[in-house]
Amino acid sequence: MVSNPRDKFKEELIATAKAIVRPGYGILAADESTGTIGKRFDKIKVENNFENRRAYRELLVTTPNWEKHISGIIMFEETLEQKTKDGKPFLEILKERGVIPGIKVDKGVVQIAGTNGETATTGIDGLGERCKKYYAMGCRFAKWRAVLKIGEGMPSDMAITENAHNLARYASICQENGLCPIVEPEVLVDGTHTIEVCARACERVFAAVMNALLKQDVLLEGILIKPNMILPGSECKETKTPQEIAWYTVRTLSRTFVGAIPGIVFLSGGQSEEGATQYLNAINQLTELAHPWKLSFSYGRALQASCLDAWQGKEENVKKAQEAFFLRAKGNSEATLGKYAGGTGSTESLHVKSYVY
Repeated sequence: MVSNPRDKFKEELIATAKAIVRPGYGILAADESTGTIGKRFDKIKVENNFENRRAYRELLVTTPNWEKHISGIIMFEETLEQKTKDGKPFLEILKERGVIPGIKVDKGVVQIAGTNGETATTGIDGLGERCKKYYAMGCRFAKWRAVLKIGEGMPSDMAITENAHNLARYASICQENGLCPIVEPEVLVDGTHTIEVCARACERVFAAVMNALLKQDVLLEGILIKPNMILPGSECKETKTPQEIAWYTVRTLSRTFVGAIPGIVFLSGGQSEEGATQYLNAINQLTELAHPWKLSFSYGRALQASCLDAWQGKEENVKKAQEAFFLRAKGNSEATLGKYAGGTGSTESLHVKSYVY
């Protein structure tokens, strides 16, 4: 039997995945590209330069007690080598706090020829060497985002097959180099479709991803899945309760992802802060459907929106901004246990059409 290069990392990969989704913990997705964080800064009238990006990320990683609710942080490459204003490396702070460093490794999307604007994610070339470098720097997990759309003839079989294959290749390469892969098949909420249409589309996508992971012999106990929740389209006139969203979401996952996978860490996908937390809470309160995996969060906007609003790029606002970030981390931590009482997050929609990182 041919040995797998990832075998030397097997126990570490499993331990990393379990540590990230241990009860009461989730992920801070702070892997916004330079362009994307610029759009966030535009909203608060802060210039998008290296120092402001460094200062904002210092605010996050030095928040008091955030490590009581956040187990891992996904970073953009720039952040890996950044330091506090006093010269302390962010990675050193994370190590002291017990927060596992992660890294975004995809290179964005390109259009698939012959489709209605559907995309495939790039970044496989050179991925092994990049993963090796990130592991040496201290990272222990990675993230790759695939983006699919719902619409006329979408998601197409071509787009599903292409993205599922790339997610599985990425996962295999990460594991060979010691990084626990977060597999992110995001079916965008854009559109007028109903929740039933979303569920059917996501079943097709998630099943294809699961099949590709099996074909690539990915160590399932050493990965995490980062899917969207099952929601009506952003322009759909129907509304659903958190309990209904929870039911459709868990049913879809139970039909597609096997129980050997230790955890599902949901993306927030432009939901409001409060909505993202309420839905996660309802998902963890659901008892009528089997869910063998831990159900947690990997939120970006839904953890940071109030924090950014409080900060406004001003040193004197850092403490207030950190308190806002901690409040969202605590609320989502409670939601992973089904114990969120509600009412601490903003209800403003954070949806951006055709969202890119």
